[in-house]
Amino acid sequence: MSHGARVIRTGVSSGGPGAPPAATIASSSAGSDAELMDGAYFRSCAGMLKVAQMISLLIGFISVNNSSWTDYSAYSFFQIVTMCDLVMILFFYVIHIFKIYRKLSCVSWPLAEFLHYLIGTILLLIGSIVAAAKSYNLTGLVAGATFGFLATILCILSMWSSYKVSCITQSTSKYH
Repeated sequence: MSHGARVIRTGVSSGGPGAPPAATIASSSAGSDAELMDGAYFRSCAGMLKVAQMISLLIGFISVNNSSWTDYSAYSFFQIVTMCDLVMILFFYVIHIFKIYRKLSCVSWPLAEFLHYLIGTILLLIGSIVAAAKSYNLTGLVAGATFGFLATILCILSMWSSYKVSCITQSTSKYH
């Protein structure tokens, strides 16, 4: 059973001097798989949203860490939640930048990212509420809680956009 004719180009071409070299053909046929990093993800809305989340979490952590506070359990919980959330967002950012999701197809990356945002956002909201309630109008603690709330809003936006892209488009594309 024949699947059609295939053209295989080699370094020696009978096309004459105007034919492109083999290296050019190989790089153009490989396309985006040959690139190490996905440059388009840097400029995408999801990529910039992840960077904004990481920056707001880092500022919230630094603000609380450099303030004098007396309620150890409330602010240590806030610090742990912000750092864990920051590390996980950085992890998913690296997964997208280096296109690791293509190599590890056994993991449902949209579902993993959605569950991370769901759990991380709930914990971050709880930590921010507790940090705001126990801030006693100290500027560093208020700033940390404020950036915690900002990161919570950004995580909700990211969770909504990932749900909208992964679930809604799949359900509509099934019927068309």
